Amino acid sequence: MLTTHPLEARTISSPTTASGSSWQRQAKLWSSLKEVCDLLRIPAKVGNDDFQFQHMQFKAGQRIHTIGQYFDTLYIVYSGFLKTVMIDDLGNEQVLGFPMKGDMFGIDGIHRKQYATETVALTNCDVVLLPFKTFSSLGRTHAELECAIYGVMSRELVREQAMVGTLGSLSAEARVARFLVLLSERFTEMGYSGTQFNLRMTRQEIGNYLGLTLETVSRTFSAFNAIGLISVDQRAIVIHDLQALRTLRRLPPARVRAKTEAQKAARLAAKSGIAPA
Repeated sequence: MLTTHPLEARTISSPTTASGSSWQRQAKLWSSLKEVCDLLRIPAKVGNDDFQFQHMQFKAGQRIHTIGQYFDTLYIVYSGFLKTVMIDDLGNEQVLGFPMKGDMFGIDGIHRKQYATETVALTNCDVVLLPFKTFSSLGRTHAELECAIYGVMSRELVREQAMVGTLGSLSAEARVARFLVLLSERFTEMGYSGTQFNLRMTRQEIGNYLGLTLETVSRTFSAFNAIGLISVDQRAIVIHDLQALRTLRRLPPARVRAKTEAQKAARLAAKSGIAPA
């Protein structure tokens, strides 16, 4: 049974609030091998294995691992939202992804035995630790499980490659649309609403991820809202036409958007019994 790990010595250095203390006290401390497999959405025939995997809690803004840190652990998101970034020699940050429930991260450390990226909590997070030595040990006795976890790693890489392809071939509006579709699909996979959700990342972080400016992301959200594809209120998003977002290539011409917005205003006015101006 796995009971200790060097990361247990880590402490949370952020100021502790009353709500933060309550969150930590209620957090899960350990997960069984079967629970980890369920979290990763892979089949598990683990019998009576008594492996237990430690959880760690992080507050928004804390780093789970840093660039250059010695690699010894893979991480699985149990709850919360994070961002994985690269930082160049000048300190510029490039967002590579937004890990969320059921995602594995830290696999970039396998090659050189040190992490090439860093992962930062965007919200309070609960992360399952998968020591690489333990994973290697499991692989010797559970060949199917080892193959399935490698499949999870591949899934993460394919997702990143798909986004790179998207950045190179789509307009700015289409990139934002695909991003919303991706979030919708991920929330649906997690059992949440795929049409109503809150963005856990800022518009600047979205722009960094998509290769766009903050202004472009904000302007595109406003345009989508104006033509009725979504409703947006700060970080709250309601998707009205997921298929249109999925197939969108470019925004309609400004005159068409203006006409659509006028029709939308007229419908709202009619519902409220107010004559349009």
